[in-house]
Amino acid sequence: MTRRGPWVASVAGVAALALVGCAQVPPGSAPGSPTSSPSGSMPGGSGTTSSLPTASGTGTPGAPGSNTCGDLVAGMSMSEQAAELVMMGVTGDLDAAEAAALAEHGFGSVILMGNTEHGVAGTKERTDAIQEAGGGEVLIAVDQEGGLVRRLRGPGFTAMPSAADQAEMTPEKLTTAAEQWGRQMAEAGVHLDLAPVADVVPADKVGTNEPIGKLGRGYGTTPEAVAQNVVAVVTGFQRAGIAASPKHFPNLGEVVGNTDFAAQVVDDVTTADSASLEPYRQAIAAGVDTVMVGTAWYTQIDPDAPAAFSPTVLSILREDLAFDGVIVSDDLGVAKAVADVPAAERGVRFVRAGGDLGIAVDVAPAAAMVEGLAAAAAGDPALAERVAESATRVLALKTRLGLATCERVVG
Repeated sequence: MTRRGPWVASVAGVAALALVGCAQVPPGSAPGSPTSSPSGSMPGGSGTTSSLPTASGTGTPGAPGSNTCGDLVAGMSMSEQAAELVMMGVTGDLDAAEAAALAEHGFGSVILMGNTEHGVAGTKERTDAIQEAGGGEVLIAVDQEGGLVRRLRGPGFTAMPSAADQAEMTPEKLTTAAEQWGRQMAEAGVHLDLAPVADVVPADKVGTNEPIGKLGRGYGTTPEAVAQNVVAVVTGFQRAGIAASPKHFPNLGEVVGNTDFAAQVVDDVTTADSASLEPYRQAIAAGVDTVMVGTAWYTQIDPDAPAAFSPTVLSILREDLAFDGVIVSDDLGVAKAVADVPAAERGVRFVRAGGDLGIAVDVAPAAAMVEGLAAAAAGDPALAERVAESATRVLALKTRLGLATCERVVG
């Protein structure tokens, strides 16, 4: 996903444009080498236990024993509910326009954009400013995969190798390293890492797969290898109190093009029961809180809509894989894949399809998504119910991360 302005990465001396969520670099760029290898030691969504307190699910508001996140949502205006479902981007230090947008639209979450060298202490100042502007309950996310995709750098942040190099570690060492990386992010005021990449790129496509394989962002070439490493990273983040978001569901490993730069990237291989879904299945079993869905088209699943706008694709997550956590979108703000859909309609299509938290890395489309979603839901009871359901789910995640309080009612 692109954002305002370029960043420079030392990749064979070539400047690369930074992206978010999907976090790719332009076609033709090569993956960078990690400067060093890490050394060293979550909130459960739908699976196993974690180190953070858990909140119960998304029960009926007011019902005995239900989660009061539903009651909180019921007391919010439609605009406030919609604002919980859109993640706005902040590039570098919070500027006046971004602060004003946070205050005006009440965005419930923010993604940190731009590669910075602020270190842990400087990043904490940055996230504190966001919390002050946003009212103190803002969920803060970042793309911190390692290798080329490493937003947070500087003193206190251990250099993270690429996923391809992380995969050379044993699962135990990778979990320990991921816990260290997660603790550094948590200390800096970050709650959610939009990682790890769970895409399975077959060995014969590593050299042609632009978004993952060619950039060293993959954890292996088989579902089993990728799943093992994804679970190791998720577990480490959980131990550090950081939520993870495996991506890009259902799989970007079979495509050639990049959804940030191409209008329609098509996968004509992946099906609803492909083996490449295994990393998501195992991450869900491990209790991952969020999963990111991509914006490629999957003709063997739903030829009529990109994944993020497809009820059929999202039903695989909800029904087949029994995921009850937060479904996050890849960028719906400036990505080429959604450019032909008016910004005000993107949030509507995503939430109507079953998604919960849509990313828009620029302020203008983010604001349009909130306004469009609130306006559409005001005249559509079915959509209003979906908005409330997703807002309740997001607040439950915030409770697990210590940003909100949704305790069960004793019936």
